[in-house]
Parts: sequence; structure tokens; C-alpha cells
Amino acid sequence: MPNRLPFQPMDEFNGRWEQRYHPLRDEWVIVAAHRQNRPWRGEMAVSNRVITPPYQPDCYFCPGNQRVGGVQNPPYDGVFVFDNDHPCVGVNAPTDLPPPTGIYRNRPADGIARVICYSPRHDLTLAELSPVEVENLVGVWQQQMADLGKRPFINHVLIFENKGEAVGVSNPHPHGQIYATNFVFKTIETEVKANYRHWQETGRVLFQDILAAELADGARVVCENKTAVAFIPYFGRYAYELFVAPKATHPTVATLSAAEIVDFAAILQEVTIRLDNLWQMPFPYVMPLHQAPTDGGDYRPFHFHIEFHPPLRKPNLLKYLAGPEIGGGNFLSDTVPEEKAAELRGVARVHYKKKEIGRLGDWETVESLPVSESPSLLRPDA
Repeated sequence: MPNRLPFQPMDEFNGRWEQRYHPLRDEWVIVAAHRQNRPWRGEMAVSNRVITPPYQPDCYFCPGNQRVGGVQNPPYDGVFVFDNDHPCVGVNAPTDLPPPTGIYRNRPADGIARVICYSPRHDLTLAELSPVEVENLVGVWQQQMADLGKRPFINHVLIFENKGEAVGVSNPHPHGQIYATNFVFKTIETEVKANYRHWQETGRVLFQDILAAELADGARVVCENKTAVAFIPYFGRYAYELFVAPKATHPTVATLSAAEIVDFAAILQEVTIRLDNLWQMPFPYVMPLHQAPTDGGDYRPFHFHIEFHPPLRKPNLLKYLAGPEIGGGNFLSDTVPEEKAAELRGVARVHYKKKEIGRLGDWETVESLPVSESPSLLRPDA
């Protein structure tokens, strides 16, 4: 971890009435952190603390159960991938769409939609899997990317996870999704353009310049190891928005080496644990993998990374998108990234549900040990 500059708490002006440039989206983020403590009388996003069983008989994703389309799941014991029973895109999308009126245009939404079950256990989350299970999940992402990305009608593979009722998830079984499409999603299109422009102007990879700035400053870095890093970016929009990235440039997850997978999976899991530990609850988020398109273009400047967009800015208090974001098109941040990164660094890296497991039994002591000295706590398979 770099030597961090001491972060100064907000004074009269720090974090107020400031704009920060988001180079990947080519947009400005409005920072108004003094608004975080404004009075609130609206609806609260109450956390669901119901105890979840390891197996749920009526869950469409549990091993051996029947899915909504009538297919029975096999008795799987690891990562399980299947075609989505309610796909948003399809290989049989109609090509003879009737033309709309006037200036309007339409086109087929072609592609393949899949579901990735992380574990046969209904009661776990990404944060609670074993390190080996997270590494296996990253390996499955690689396989799916390689399989789907080579198909001639697929131009982009979007892999993501929606976690928590706060983002509309109705089934808590740990899972993600894949949308492999004949089009490239807008955010990736924007990033591609920003990457190319920076490459042409400077000869450098844009994300490498972002990494250099974050590592040099250090105030927003949450955790890192030899080949991977997690940070809340200088231009973060959500309070606990996190980027998880390999330090070397890869256009997609498919080209990570075996050693990089281990490091990347470790950082990925650590940030999910820290999020959960922040308020001792399953922390909701939207987690997309940002990968280069698969349409045959030259994407050497594109740097694969994962982004976390958690909707909570306080316990049970959502960040709502309203006039500035929806009407004006600029994101208004109620927090300053440096403070939120410090909060996440300050919590334990052992999940709160496991605090009584192992030979030590308290977070503070576990946190003080190097990873190499507490393998039985951090690696259940060790």
C-alpha cells in the first residue's frame, strides 16, 4: 500500500460546490458533500435481516429444483451457468421489424442471456464464498467471455451482478447475469471513445493514468496487492462507488493470467466483505464488468475493470436519482470519495458473520494479523 497523504476532514469548503471530471464518461460530477447530513423525512430502505436457509425448496436457482421454464436444475456443487428463462435478448429476435414513423428507427435486440449461480448454497453472497470459490467464479467469467465473445453475431458481453432488494433483486440466491448482445451498451461505447481519444492524444492508456493518480495520492485506495487494486475514484458518483482493477491492462477478463486471477479475486472479495462490514448487513450494489467489445476492433487502450455502484449513502438511506441526474444529466454526489474510502479501510477484512469462527474470535485481533498468519480464518479451504 502506498504512503497515503493524510486526509483532511471536510472544512467549510472541502467537498462543497465542486465539480470533478470523470474521464471515462467524459462528464462532470457535482460534489456537494455538505448535503449528506441534510434532514430526511422520506422513505427508508430497511435492510432485510431474515435468516436465509442454505437450501430453499421454491428457489428457481437451488440444485435439483425446477426453474420457471420447467427445466430441472442438476445437483451442481460449484458455479452453475444456464440460459435465462426470461431473456431480454434472444437468438431468435425478429429481423423483419416493421419500420417506425418518421425520424424514428429500430433494430433487432439479438443475443444470449445467461444466469450464473455462484454457489449451490442459497444463503451465501460473494463476500461469504471461500477464496477458491471466488477464483473459480472469475475463471467461469473467462470461459463465458471466450465462448460468447467469439460468436460472430455477438459484439459485446456484459457480465454483472445485482445484489439486494434495494436494486430490485427478488431472489437472494447468489447469482449474476450475462447479456451477450449484437450491440454495445452505451457506457462501454462512451468508455471506448474516451480511451481512444486519450490514446491518440498522449500515447498512453487512460485507465493506467487513472491508476497512477490514485496510487500516487493513496487517499482513495481501499486495498491492493501485487497485481490488483480497489479504490473509490476521484470522480466517484455514488458514496461507496468502487473500482476493482488489475494493474496491468487487459481488454477483457479473458486474458488475466492464473496469478492475476488469484490476486484479482482476493481484492474483489475483500471489497465486498468491507462493504458488508461497514453496517453489518448484506450491502446492496450493482456490479458490472467493464470489458471491451468483441466486434473485432482494436481495443488495446481498453482496461478491463469492475465497478460497484451501491445505492446506499447512509444506513437504510438510498441515493435517489432526481432532477440533476435525470433532468440535467449530471450526477450530484452527496459525499466526498476520500472520506468514504477511509471508512472502508477502517473496517475489518473478515466478514462479520464469521467473527466467532477460528482461533482468535475478535475482529480487532484478526485485522491486525497479516494474511499469511491467519490462513484458517481467511481461507476456509486451507
